[in-house]
Amino acid sequence: QVRLEESGGDLVHPGGSLRLSCVASTDIFSTYNMAWHRQAPGKERELVASITSTGSTNYLDSVKGRFTISRDNAKNMVYLQMNSLKPEDTAVYYCQGSRLLNRAWGQGTQVTVSS
Repeated sequence: QVRLEESGGDLVHPGGSLRLSCVASTDIFSTYNMAWHRQAPGKERELVASITSTGSTNYLDSVKGRFTISRDNAKNMVYLQMNSLKPEDTAVYYCQGSRLLNRAWGQGTQVTVSS
């Protein structure tokens, strides 16, 4: 079972940027589909961005043009670059990895967008 650990969450002003990172402990990282989800207080967890093992990406409509997901298979890393942050982006962000019937989650990292 792959283990995932996120980092990079912080308090940022509206309009600011953050880059979240997630490191995976597996020798077959390149075969995993990876994603970032988020959960705001009182709301359901939602898929923010995903990237397949072949590099195809998909985004939540509300973050298109502001967020970019990427991966570095040599480093077992997946990233979420977040620009033009808004207060409504405030949430705990979770890294997820999936392969065949296996799915793993990280512990989450807090992103707070506030003036």
